[in-house]
Amino acid sequence: MERDILTIKLENELDIVLAYKRAMQLSTFCGIALANQTKFATAVSEISRNVLEHVGQGIIKYSIVETDGHLYLEGLVTDRGRGISNVEELLKQHAQPQGLKGWGILNSRKLVEYFAINSEYEKGTRVTLRKEIPHNHPPINKAIIKGWLEHFKEESDISPYAEIKTQNMQLIELLDQLRLKNIETEYQLEEIRRLNAQLQTSNHEISTLLQERDKSNEKLTVINRELDKFAHIVSHDLKGPIYNIYSLARIIEEDIAEDNFNDISKTAGMIKAQATRMEKFIYDVLLYSTAGKQSIPKTKVDLNILIQNLLHSHSIPAHIKVAVKPGLPTLFTEEIYLQQIFSNLISNAIKYNDKEEGYIFIDYQVKEGLLQFSVADNGPGIPLAEQETIFKAYETGSLHRNISTGLGLSIIDKIIQLKKTAIWVESKGRNGTTFKFTWPIDEVI
Repeated sequence: MERDILTIKLENELDIVLAYKRAMQLSTFCGIALANQTKFATAVSEISRNVLEHVGQGIIKYSIVETDGHLYLEGLVTDRGRGISNVEELLKQHAQPQGLKGWGILNSRKLVEYFAINSEYEKGTRVTLRKEIPHNHPPINKAIIKGWLEHFKEESDISPYAEIKTQNMQLIELLDQLRLKNIETEYQLEEIRRLNAQLQTSNHEISTLLQERDKSNEKLTVINRELDKFAHIVSHDLKGPIYNIYSLARIIEEDIAEDNFNDISKTAGMIKAQATRMEKFIYDVLLYSTAGKQSIPKTKVDLNILIQNLLHSHSIPAHIKVAVKPGLPTLFTEEIYLQQIFSNLISNAIKYNDKEEGYIFIDYQVKEGLLQFSVADNGPGIPLAEQETIFKAYETGSLHRNISTGLGLSIIDKIIQLKKTAIWVESKGRNGTTFKFTWPIDEVI
């Protein structure tokens, strides 16, 4: 469908002004938004000016055109000039016009939904410009178009100055709208940048949480393995004394049945020894599982008194001599920690000493900003291959598997880790063993 509206001859500047005005008016009648009215009228004005400048005269015909169910306001500008020789090159996407020619065509093309140009040598040029009419436009029929034309006839003569001023005002209004749009767009961009920054922060936090989760899962996996090992070894080590107690009880039952009471007292003593071993094992398990998990208050601890009390409680055998460096410091610290450390080290030094004349020497010195304590003995020593594993739970070493619960040194290691200091062992061949550990010097009173 095509309905012609009016035709304007393009012969002078006033005709261009009139073409612009009619484009604005027809756009308004068709319900086109103001910004699009200005774009369409500007495109018409640009092409009309090209005709006037390069050919001298031409015509513009306005029509209503329907294509694929859409209505368009069309401006068809034609001339009888010599044509444009490089029109296809000019319309390429990245083409740049040489000099002043061609800019009007490229600019007009950007302002409308549909742009077509046809130019033949010595036959002139046809430029079609279309702007889509909104779906909710007022009705457009022959009667409506006739009314538009009657309105144009009743208009007073066109004043170029007034029209140009009107165009300028419309352009200023359009620029104001563009400025507001730019401000709104800038605000939206700023909001997008802010949201992107928040998203990046959230992504970073999520990534950190995922890394922490992975680390926690790795720790839990290690802990679960340790718990499995812990449960297996505890059950194994408890079965030994329980089985021995059961066997000894059967022996007592048999002695009673045979009225043999002479050996019952000896067997009962063996049962007590097994029960004591089981009690010591359970006590060490509890110490190991709770080491470092309780909030223990600090108190004044005189190490001279603490060591002497521990030596009395351990019942030192007659063949072992113990020497303690005089003048041990007094600390403000967790007494139970030092008691467990020295108790385990002294107990090991007594338990594993296989010499006819044994000795234990407890020493201390200030070294590299820390207190350094040592417990040395002349026992069988610890093989080099086992020195790094003895601080792990149940790693008693090849020489001590049958007389140790395997938890004493691991309890010490947990306490040392809590105090953020260090413990190590020095031992060569069968020339004895020295355990050394450090303690915060700022706890000295």
